[in-house]
Amino acid sequence: MAGNLAGADPKFKEIITSLDDDKIDMLAATSVLQQKATDIRNQKVNWQSYFQSQMISQEDFNFIVAFDVNDSQNKVALLRRDRTQAAQTLLNLLGHVSKDQTLQYILVLVDDMLQEDRSRVEIFHEYATLRKEPMWAPFLNLLNRQDGFITNMTSRIIAKIACWSHTPMERSDLHFYLTWLKDQLKSQNNEYIQSVARCLQMMLRIDDYRFAFVSVDGISTLLSVLAGRVNFQVQYQLIFCLWVLTFNPLLAEKMNKFNVIPILADILSDSVKEKVTRIILAVFRNLIEKPEDAQVAKEHCISMVQSKVLKQLQILEQRKCDDEDITADVEFLSEKLHSSVQDLSSFDEYATEVKSGRLEWSPVHKSKFWRENAQRLNEKNYELLRILIHLLETSKDPLVLSVASFDIGEYVRHYPRGKHVIEQLGGKTLVMQLLGHEDPNVRYEALLAVQKLMVHNWEYLGRQLEQDTGADKGVSKGGSQVAGKAHGSQVHSTSDDSSVTWL
Repeated sequence: MAGNLAGADPKFKEIITSLDDDKIDMLAATSVLQQKATDIRNQKVNWQSYFQSQMISQEDFNFIVAFDVNDSQNKVALLRRDRTQAAQTLLNLLGHVSKDQTLQYILVLVDDMLQEDRSRVEIFHEYATLRKEPMWAPFLNLLNRQDGFITNMTSRIIAKIACWSHTPMERSDLHFYLTWLKDQLKSQNNEYIQSVARCLQMMLRIDDYRFAFVSVDGISTLLSVLAGRVNFQVQYQLIFCLWVLTFNPLLAEKMNKFNVIPILADILSDSVKEKVTRIILAVFRNLIEKPEDAQVAKEHCISMVQSKVLKQLQILEQRKCDDEDITADVEFLSEKLHSSVQDLSSFDEYATEVKSGRLEWSPVHKSKFWRENAQRLNEKNYELLRILIHLLETSKDPLVLSVASFDIGEYVRHYPRGKHVIEQLGGKTLVMQLLGHEDPNVRYEALLAVQKLMVHNWEYLGRQLEQDTGADKGVSKGGSQVAGKAHGSQVHSTSDDSSVTWL
């Protein structure tokens, strides 16, 4: 599978090399899985009792007794001589032993066997091919056990076989395994979360596995965990997973649709650990360098500017860090972000802010902007309008709801067909629902937006009545009812216009 890595990027190869398990395991020696594995190695199993109880066969007994020794030379010779028997015995034991303590011990034996020589992963593939049996079923079944050590040690073994073998993991088995990993990340107070993250760090080196992970909503899961409270080691591991994903140009282009830049920018501003800072900067650099679409790279730069990354870069420059990678990435990012600020149009700034989902009362939320740009919200099948309306429906942030309501009102005010478009997209109903919001600022901006929608409704209706019936009397009635609300909107408007011209 080595040829299916990120490509020829030298930095990727350098850091992936540093991911060798012996080095990682020294760093993660304090993880719960590693600590328990050390204890389990010292708890020898009485294989004789299993044989006498007829729970294992004679040939399995003979092999496991010869295999479960401290003599590494004899073990190497045994595995070379009896590869088929090795796979058969180990799989038989994993499939038929029910006692948790014994299963734990067998899994540690298997993991140590693979750790000593990566090529041994092929033992299981060769056996499955010879017997015409499913390769992954014996391991995937163990993921359903209740014991946390058993499931996570099994997961570790699966990741090693999937990444070190010449045969890729089959699609349905791969999706099952990646979904299991994703669910483990989301489970509350998971003491094995470092081990789960370690498996993902391995799996996401391989391009096919990356796309499979994205297809099970993996990126959203990584970011939801990062947006919560996790320790710096888990932060580093999960951001590492994002970094590996960004080596694929297509994934690098799509990454910020998941709001990765604002979330990582927040972590960067709070981080006190150099390794976390380093990996975040590496992700940001890839988000600029890797996309093949220059416009996407530009949007990523703007999103970083709006997420206050420039300020953090200035702080890092002042610290004069000794880490060469950090220094190089800070210089690169500072140059790119300053350049993007100079080239930034007000509409570019607005579009990036909307796409980030982090609306605030920035300078683009002014009537001058809307007079010049309202019609541009119709571009790309109303992309920005759809995002604004989605924010009205999903956001819990009163500031976001307030600004989104204001923007929708300004769009309706400055674009003649705006009211019709907003209704078609479902925005009118959502704005009206906010009239009962608990936050007074949200209620206020929603009221202004509704007033603007109603004024347009009155004028549109009045024109239709004039054209169809010439019923001036009916129009005057409608006008007298709505004019007061329109006037109220003029009095309370937050725009920078002293007089409001509604159409």
